[in-house]
Amino acid sequence: MTLLDKYILKQIAFTLLFSLIALCIIFVIVNLLESLDEFLDQNATFLTIVKYYIYFLPEILKLLTPVAMLISTLFSIGRLSTNNEVTAMKSGGISLYRIMLPVAFFSVFLSFGQLYFNGWIVPAANERKLDIERKYLNKAAGGGQIFNLYFRDNPTRNVVMQYYDADLKTGNKIAVEEYTSQTEPRLTKRIEADKIKWDSVKSVWRIINGIERSYSQGAVNTKRFDTINYSINLSHNQIVELKRSTDEMNYDELWNYITILKRGGKDVRKQVIEYYGNYAFPFANLIVILFGVPFASIRKKGGLAIQMGAAMIISFLYLVFTKVGQTIGYSSDINPVFAGWMANIIFFIFALVNLFRTRT
Repeated sequence: MTLLDKYILKQIAFTLLFSLIALCIIFVIVNLLESLDEFLDQNATFLTIVKYYIYFLPEILKLLTPVAMLISTLFSIGRLSTNNEVTAMKSGGISLYRIMLPVAFFSVFLSFGQLYFNGWIVPAANERKLDIERKYLNKAAGGGQIFNLYFRDNPTRNVVMQYYDADLKTGNKIAVEEYTSQTEPRLTKRIEADKIKWDSVKSVWRIINGIERSYSQGAVNTKRFDTINYSINLSHNQIVELKRSTDEMNYDELWNYITILKRGGKDVRKQVIEYYGNYAFPFANLIVILFGVPFASIRKKGGLAIQMGAAMIISFLYLVFTKVGQTIGYSSDINPVFAGWMANIIFFIFALVNLFRTRT
């Protein structure tokens, strides 16, 4: 790493840190003004409010880091351009691409760090933040019960529960239906029962006080029972996952959650697209510097105001395209991976065009 690289990285890093601090303070103040009445109505202590925003901070950093990266790039490179340092570098035979190189490496490193941060640190903090929200801000809680639970346990078996109490590990008003095959489904057995309970010792389900009906060659055989052990692929722990907010799940847990929903017969296209979109979002850090460096390297009238306005416009357009791309993916047959990365791909192409058109 050359002295020039260190100089540019120092400028970027310090400005990024300052931008993050400033943006986080603004975000917290605005959010606090919106939520303060609810905290006071629920008699929340000062310590509780402080804890809430400590747990909220990772989510704030997740959202604001690409914006801060763009602002720091525009400010840092813009200052070098204003001081004619970029002109001096070019006069010394250093191209704009070479000037951008340390910033690009820094943004890639930041993107992978944010990927881990968003996927595992943020959900852990959100879990505690949501606990405070449920208690003091009257936000809906997952609760100990799941109502109207329906899932496809395997291709030929459906399970329905009116509600499931996760604390008692007990489901009520259960029905299990088994079919001959997936291609030509014909009902072969149906079990209806008052309760189903998870046996933690044996890791098996116990169906209590029910009726089993078997269908064979037009005949129906009915049998009552007090308790039977029954093998269902979905365990108690997996059902508990269904009542958690997706904001509390790390990326591994989120994929397991999507798998459970898919196995239950639900259309999970939206969740899959959002899942891949979560992986795409951190790499906005790289895309914004491809916009920021060429834009800031050319001296413009208006200076700081122009750069600030450009940062806000690019950030806003990126967020809009993120939602538009996902919405298009929901209602079309586009590959979910492509739909999740659509905004990044489009902006990356535009950023390259903008870079190649800039005088280097």
